[in-house]
Amino acid sequence: MMEITTEMIKELREATGCGILDCRAALREADGDFGKATDYLREKGLAKAAKRANREASEGVIEVYSHGEGRMAVMVEVNCETDFVSRSPEFLSLAHELALQIAAANPLYLTEEDIPQAALDHEAKIAEARALEDGKPEKIVPKIVEGFLKKYKEENVLMNQAYVRDGSMTVKDLVDQQVIKLGEKIVVRRFVRWELGAESGVEEDAEEEA
Repeated sequence: MMEITTEMIKELREATGCGILDCRAALREADGDFGKATDYLREKGLAKAAKRANREASEGVIEVYSHGEGRMAVMVEVNCETDFVSRSPEFLSLAHELALQIAAANPLYLTEEDIPQAALDHEAKIAEARALEDGKPEKIVPKIVEGFLKKYKEENVLMNQAYVRDGSMTVKDLVDQQVIKLGEKIVVRRFVRWELGAESGVEEDAEEEA
């Protein structure tokens, strides 16, 4: 078995925010493989958080972000279990990052479940018409429509969007990171985005639990 050094533990701790003992155990479990150890800690942290799913997340913050000298504004409510965590730099930073994401990527929905079926049907019809117009064989049109809807959800659902600072991860991945670090249930409750001159803001009053 590979020797687990202090430097390896330090590197994993800095990357994940987990404690020294957890990092040492993860590295031993993964025989020193950094990637596997990271996945181990992630799975363990999310599994632990899942056990807390029934706990109430009534603390938190409403983050307000204004951009372009007041031409755009975003409000997002993010909840956690305790007042202590709600005041932590990591939690406040997460709320701010979510507000920046909403400002930059303009999501229409919080989760996939919030998309009205009528909207999905409309997008599917558009995709089907385009495919047929481009001369695609009818037998592959359903696959094309499926891919089109997947991309639609990735672009318009906040939790599915690629994180604007790191395209290799989604917004849900970003939230999950903090669930693991903070050890509490985190709920992205709702958001609203206003832009000067637009007919109306986009507001979601669903909740995404992590």
